[in-house]
Amino acid sequence: MSAISIPADINRKHLETARRQIEQGDLEKAAQTLNKALRQMPNDARVFMLGALMAEKAGNFKKAEEAFERCNELAPAWAPGLLESALYRARRDQFIPAIELAEKVARIEPNNPRVLAGVVDIAHRAGNLSMAIKHLRRGLQLFPGDAMLRQYLANDLSSVGEHAEAGQIWDSLVQEHPDQSSLRYGRIKASVARGEPATVLADIELLQEKFPEDTTLAYYAELARGETPQHQPVELHRTMFDGMAQTFDTHLVRELGYQLPKRVADQLVQRHPNKDFNLLDLGCGTGLLGVCLAPMQGFLIGVDSSVKMIEQAAKHNVYDRFHTVGVLDALSHTPDQEYDVITCLDVLTYVGDLNDVVPNAARILKNDGEFIFSCETAPEEGPDLVLQSTQRYAHKRSHVEALCEKAGLTISTEELVLRQEGDYPVAGFVVTATKAVQA
Repeated sequence: MSAISIPADINRKHLETARRQIEQGDLEKAAQTLNKALRQMPNDARVFMLGALMAEKAGNFKKAEEAFERCNELAPAWAPGLLESALYRARRDQFIPAIELAEKVARIEPNNPRVLAGVVDIAHRAGNLSMAIKHLRRGLQLFPGDAMLRQYLANDLSSVGEHAEAGQIWDSLVQEHPDQSSLRYGRIKASVARGEPATVLADIELLQEKFPEDTTLAYYAELARGETPQHQPVELHRTMFDGMAQTFDTHLVRELGYQLPKRVADQLVQRHPNKDFNLLDLGCGTGLLGVCLAPMQGFLIGVDSSVKMIEQAAKHNVYDRFHTVGVLDALSHTPDQEYDVITCLDVLTYVGDLNDVVPNAARILKNDGEFIFSCETAPEEGPDLVLQSTQRYAHKRSHVEALCEKAGLTISTEELVLRQEGDYPVAGFVVTATKAVQA
């Protein structure tokens, strides 16, 4: 705190009042209070920090950045100012400067639990799990045995494939706190991630007695018994995509080479040069297809189970409306002959069985409308539906084509690499299924 050395803190009452006013949303009064504080101490870094938070709440992000920069200039080694600045950058998806500031403040105050929590939060927002793991390990050196830190560490270790250590942490946590359902749930998810769901069948059955309506537990129970669930619960992938939303585009497009939205957009524009058609984008995610199509003459409706994904898609100002619902519910609740085009890209891998999906899509298409969707490829000599070790479904191409034909759709299928997974290409196919013109 040497950077803020104030013999008589004449601003403290003003600053406390301003912070409370900002939290309550009374920004006009907060501005008046901060102006009083600024007149008393023109170079008080705390005033600029609170001014930045006030500007952010008002939506004036340029002013917020200027205030944070001034705060850091006045007190370059003041941890609270650096931490708030780093958290702000992370909230604005400015992850490179956020991480730099976070690491700096961690060096300045390595033993501060609030700094530790902020740094780990920034690492998670940025999708930088190696950074999160590093600081969680450091936290456990400061606070040995802390149950919350161990849970975060176990989750992150599972996410980077360090399943053995993650399993050991969950085992010890469950042993120490056998009545905490959340810990058993954590152990279940970790065991599923490492491909050993059968080892936690007892945990699953115990939790099912407490939570009989939990569809995710029912899904895990099927896995543990060696069965293939027909569908993945919406709650399961909603949580996953909520956590991925902020870094989804960068990860999927730049790191995994995902180009399907661009390919499909080009295909649609070729058929509809003036882009005057109504489109239902099922599993719209962060709006990659909409960005490739914009601007459109027709309506563009986005559907996704993840609120966080829709928040990212809405930033593009391309979609006319969003629905936060799963694919199956969206299809079953849509009226007949509503859309010219339905897209479902890299989504059915999380849905599973298509016996209801295809006929419902055919029902809500207009005459000559198109249902364009992608699947990961299951071997033709195997079952129609395969749940892979990635927990994504693969579909047998001949079965998918037969479903489309049964629903009265004329199909065109293209095999392609959907994206990279690690160093390996993910084989899949894209179906364009067209509804016949009916008299």
